[in-house]
Amino acid sequence: MLTLRQIEVVRAVMVAGSIAGAARLLAVAQPGISRTMKHLEDQLGIKLFLRKGGRYVPSPEAVGIFEQIHEVHKKIEDLQFSLGQLERGRGVELSFGSVPSIANVMVPRAVADIKRRYPDIRLDIDILKIEDAVDYVMLGRGEFVVMSYRFDHPSILFEPLAKGHLVCIVAPDHPFAARPFVTAEEIAACPLIGIDPADPYGGIMAGIFARDKLPYQIAIRARFGTTVVALVKQKLGTAVIDVFTVADVDRRDVAVVPIAEQTEFQTYIARRSDVALSSFAESLIASLRRIMVETVARA
Repeated sequence: MLTLRQIEVVRAVMVAGSIAGAARLLAVAQPGISRTMKHLEDQLGIKLFLRKGGRYVPSPEAVGIFEQIHEVHKKIEDLQFSLGQLERGRGVELSFGSVPSIANVMVPRAVADIKRRYPDIRLDIDILKIEDAVDYVMLGRGEFVVMSYRFDHPSILFEPLAKGHLVCIVAPDHPFAARPFVTAEEIAACPLIGIDPADPYGGIMAGIFARDKLPYQIAIRARFGTTVVALVKQKLGTAVIDVFTVADVDRRDVAVVPIAEQTEFQTYIARRSDVALSSFAESLIASLRRIMVETVARA
């Protein structure tokens, strides 16, 4: 049986018409081509080439073999072309969902990363409420959902993504703006924006308030982080928000202040447990995880 390397060498000799020419085509030394040809002819028991006018031409008994070699080489070229297209993501569409807090800043950064690696890949990104994630995954609308928390479901696998924490955001001229950190008690004494105990992140802060028996007043409820940030810019109150949402906020517009209490949380990738992720999905998740970890480290 001929190896792919032997096929490559024989075709190079056919095209170049000489051992030296074949060596140049393959960027190898002439002796290597000569040894391969001698070994192959000994193995087949026939002479593959004859010398005519200083060139190598197919022997009569090898003409049929060369036709087959040409077909094999053409199929290999087609395969290499298809693999090259796949390496660029050509013909691939990756669909996934994300909760807004991670979709606002982290997901676009990961998408930019994956597009540099696979320039031709198409992406379909759904921004989902937490309660919509189950249907999205189970109905196969996308490969996975980026989640801000996990829950028990017999058919959904939750894989840890990255840990984050909460921060306090205020207008630049707020008294908290110059502080190295603020406490839950200090935050609770302010008019608050967007802290909903039913929200995973809001539940963290509400839990701290309840533990410390701190009364607090939510002056404005706003579900999405971008809206919360915009409200703080208007000096309408103080907010507690996740570190990922404020990763690209202009600090001239909003001051980001650490919170003294422990507010760490874990994010997840949710996917069907009976369906394997594509290599493109795995690449995007790896980029997203790295970007999120780097964001927290810089915060």
